[in-house]
Amino acid sequence: MFFIDPLWLLVSLPGLALSLWASFRVKSTFKRYSEVPSTSGMSGAEAAQALLRRKGITDVRIEPVQGFLSDHYDPEGRTLGLSPEVFHGRSLAALGVAAHEAGHAIQHASGYAPLKLRSLVVKPAAIGSNLGVIIATLGLFTQVGGMVWIGIAMFSAFVVFTLVTLPVEFNASSRAVAALRQTGVISGREADGASAVLRAAALTYVAAAVTAILQLLYLLWRAGFLGGSSDD
Repeated sequence: MFFIDPLWLLVSLPGLALSLWASFRVKSTFKRYSEVPSTSGMSGAEAAQALLRRKGITDVRIEPVQGFLSDHYDPEGRTLGLSPEVFHGRSLAALGVAAHEAGHAIQHASGYAPLKLRSLVVKPAAIGSNLGVIIATLGLFTQVGGMVWIGIAMFSAFVVFTLVTLPVEFNASSRAVAALRQTGVISGREADGASAVLRAAALTYVAAAVTAILQLLYLLWRAGFLGGSSDD
């Protein structure tokens, strides 16, 4: 009865609402500022290249990738993937997102500690995000305490990942806006538009962290760690 547990619904709804609101904010804010051209006329790819070059980073490839706002930095492959709207776009939205991803490459090159930590937990988090919940749920159903705690431990790796992601993303955004201004890619007035897009994007990471924490608290409660029990 895990999926119809009233407590589970109570825990899930705030995270779901926050995630939907964050998704709406990202899309609406990006759309708004994608219609505002930058005075520099640079594309997202050109802006990212300029920022990397300014930091002396020459071994990162900038490539177009498919998908709406599928932009990312791959530290293992040393590639910076930009969605079509960002790679070719010359708007404040495109420049902000491109600079944000370049910020991750700069973090990597400078040995930014939170990024290193996130890289260490990314694989355990990928496994624990789904499998951990399944194992813990099976343990609750079968009353096998060891299985419950194994699942909770696995899912905790995902919670740690979402929490470590926050400073990584916020730092990349602050680096991005500062670098865009320092290189003259955007003016002081335009910085507000780029910042608005990145703030909206940051909400998705906040929503992910809040949702993960609530799910972990639910599992801990049902395991009896926080005073609850699987018989509630």
